[in-house]
Amino acid sequence: MLDAAAYQQGLLDVPTLVFVAVCIVGFLGLLLITTWLQQRDVRALAWWGSAYLIGAAAIALWGAPDPWFRLPPDIAEAMIFIACGMIWSGVRLFHGRPLWPLAALAGAASWLLLCQLPGLETGTQARIGLGALVIGIYGVFIALELLRERRKAFYSRTAAILVPSLYAAMFMVPIGMRTFTPDVFAAHWVTVFALASIVYALGTAYIVLVMVKDSHVQFYRKEATTDALTGLLNRRAFIDTATKMQAVQGACGGPVTLLMFDLDHFKSVNDRFGHATGDSVLKVFARTALGSVRATDIVARLGGEEFVAMVPETMEGACHVAERLRAAYETAGLMVDDIAVGSTVSIGMATSYKAVADIDALLLRADEALYLAKRDGRNRFRCAAEEPGSDEARARMAAGKKPAEGMVRRWVARRPKAAAAAVVAR
Repeated sequence: MLDAAAYQQGLLDVPTLVFVAVCIVGFLGLLLITTWLQQRDVRALAWWGSAYLIGAAAIALWGAPDPWFRLPPDIAEAMIFIACGMIWSGVRLFHGRPLWPLAALAGAASWLLLCQLPGLETGTQARIGLGALVIGIYGVFIALELLRERRKAFYSRTAAILVPSLYAAMFMVPIGMRTFTPDVFAAHWVTVFALASIVYALGTAYIVLVMVKDSHVQFYRKEATTDALTGLLNRRAFIDTATKMQAVQGACGGPVTLLMFDLDHFKSVNDRFGHATGDSVLKVFARTALGSVRATDIVARLGGEEFVAMVPETMEGACHVAERLRAAYETAGLMVDDIAVGSTVSIGMATSYKAVADIDALLLRADEALYLAKRDGRNRFRCAAEEPGSDEARARMAAGKKPAEGMVRRWVARRPKAAAAAVVAR
């Protein structure tokens, strides 16, 4: 067991350690601001960089020898809370949420007011506990902002765990050490705080830069795979994603059904109402299509007024999806931009149980069914013949039935009211 003298001889020199912490935190703050000057679209970098610089100044005021500075300790502590609020604001700004400047400064303002109350003098347990509470609240806010983005990318899931953990280590460990450990350890809480500040600054600066880089990668990836007008997947992205879905489903013998959509008389919409209204019609259909399928289904715009979707369903299950979308768009397309457009959609469907390298054959079969829907009067759906060689195809051939007609008739028998609406020609 070390005595106090031996323990103190093994300690790092506190002023030197504080100086190193100030230099590292300050340098990283300048690095983040320099990065922001090169990438002005990421305004969060300016907030994070400024927070680092304020944190560096606070560490210098908090840990430097008394003869160097004569500012009240309340100021240094309030600067720490300002830095916490700016980090939280930066996270909100990075994820496209509005800034709340008053909330960011609330911790510092509350601290300066509360420190004037009796019993909250410098060094008291009540003051330490209050400071830990304010820091903990900002830590929770930061964690919640990051957790809200966990579904979007791996960097958010990582940041949601690491940033609050480093944040807690930086502030809570030295505070707890000063409060609950024996005096021989508690006397050196500033040393621990300086070390924790270095670890926190390095760790979070790395995570911040990875978040920014990953955000740019996601942006350019989205630009390359998204239709600019509707926000749906473009043709190339659909082919890649749908091929993967078909491979996964086919590997376990599961079905996929491809639905091909064509807006009825779209050329006349452009001719009568103008291309701006035509663009609005396309956007309305895109929103309707997304609202009529599940999040796991794939929806894309192939080009012009042609859209496509893929669902992991049998043909019968896809009939329900097709009718739901057809009926929803028949309502949504009545009025577009306060103009009585009356737009409807025709749908062709084809099902596959095979895991193949491409989906060209499935697209061709769905396109043939789409032609049948248009030939039969539009504003309806039609089903393609079963996949050649499948059990369903052999069974229907043995029964002497036409595949597309047989599937529609079976669906009509189960849903007569919806089917009656579906076969009304525009």
